[in-house]
Amino acid sequence: MAPNTYTLQIPSTSTVQKPTPHTVYNITITLPLQTITLQKRYSDFLSLHSQLTSQAGSPPPISPPPKTYLPSFFGGSTKSNPTLIETRRRGLEAYLQTLSSKNTHSRWRETSAWRAFLNLPSTHGNNTSTYSRGTAAHGSQSSTTEASLASDPALWLDTQREVKTLLQEARKHVFSARNTTSSPANSHEENAEAKKLLVRASGMISMLERGLKSAGDEWGARERLGDGEMRRRKDLMAQARKEKDDLEGLLSKIGTRQNVEAVVEKLTSTQSNGDPSNTATVGGGGGGGGGGGIVAARPSKGRVLGKETAKTRELDNTGVLQLQQQMMREQDEDVDVLTAAVTRQRELATQINEELTYQEGLFNVVEEDVDRLNGKINVARKRVAKIS
Repeated sequence: MAPNTYTLQIPSTSTVQKPTPHTVYNITITLPLQTITLQKRYSDFLSLHSQLTSQAGSPPPISPPPKTYLPSFFGGSTKSNPTLIETRRRGLEAYLQTLSSKNTHSRWRETSAWRAFLNLPSTHGNNTSTYSRGTAAHGSQSSTTEASLASDPALWLDTQREVKTLLQEARKHVFSARNTTSSPANSHEENAEAKKLLVRASGMISMLERGLKSAGDEWGARERLGDGEMRRRKDLMAQARKEKDDLEGLLSKIGTRQNVEAVVEKLTSTQSNGDPSNTATVGGGGGGGGGGGIVAARPSKGRVLGKETAKTRELDNTGVLQLQQQMMREQDEDVDVLTAAVTRQRELATQINEELTYQEGLFNVVEEDVDRLNGKINVARKRVAKIS
C-alpha cells in the first residue's frame, strides 16, 4: 500500500466568538508544494466519523475522543477547561493521522466525505486517481462511479478538472504528431497516445453528463445547486465535448496525411529503383547482338518555372508538387484549429452578451423601483408640507 502524499497535524486550537463562543482545531495539511490550514469544530469530526462509517460500510479503526456530558461548572466544557481542549486536540490529531497512515486501509480515504472534510482534490484523496483506472470502460465499476458523481457535487468538479487535464495532454500529443520534423515512428507513437487519452476523456465526459442529468434527484437540499451553476456545468460539458471532437477530427486528418505520405514515398522509391526509363545503355552492340554496354544514368528533367528556395533546391517537379500539397494540407489543418478557436470565442461572446442583457434588465427593474420610490417620497413631502 503506497504512502500518501500529504501529512496531517493539529498543532493548535483557537476560540471563535461568533455566532457563539466555541473552540476550533487548526488542521495543517502539508502537501508536496504547499501547506494548507483548516479550522474544524469538534462536531465536524463527529460528523466525519459518521459519514466515513456510512460510505465505507464499516467504522474506521479509531474513533474521535468521546463527548463530555459533565456540566460546564464541573469542567465539562472546552470553553472553561484548557486541559480538556488539549486532551481532545491530541485525540483528534491521532484520529486523523491514523486514518491517513499507510498502515490503514485506504477505503476510508477514498470516500468523498474524507476529501470534502480536508478540501482535497481527487488526486490527493487516495494514492491513485479514482478516474485513471479505466472505470469508464467497465460496467459495474462505471455504474458505481456514476452513482458517486450523482451524489457528490465536489467529486463531479474533480472529475471535470481531470477531463480538462486529459484534453490538454491529448492536444500536446496531437501537435507533436503534426510536427513534420519528427520521425514516422515518433509521429505514430504520439498519434496512438493521443487516441488513448481521447478515449478516456470521452468515457469520462459521458459519465459526467449522466451524473449531471441525475444530480437534481440525488444531491440533497443542503448541496443542491442553483440554476446558474447547473447551466455553467452543462456549458463546461458542451465545451469539453466540442474540444474532444475537434481533436479527434484533427487526429483523423493527421492519420490520413501520414498514410498518403507513406504511399507516395513507397511509389517514389519503387520508381527510382526499378524504372528502366531512368537509365540508358551506352556503347552496347546494336541490333540483336549481345554484348553488355555501360549503363549510365539519364539526367533528370529540371524545373521550368519557380524561384529556388532551401527546401526546393534539391527537388524535381514531382518533389515540388508533393511539397506544395503537404504545405496546403498543413495550412488547412491550421485553419481548422483556428476555426475551432474562433467558434469557442464566439460562443463565449454570445454567453457574455446574454448575461449583459440579463443584467441590463435587472438594472431597468431597479431604475423603475427607484423612480417609484422617488414618487412616493415626493408625495410624502407634500403631505408633510401640508401638515406643517
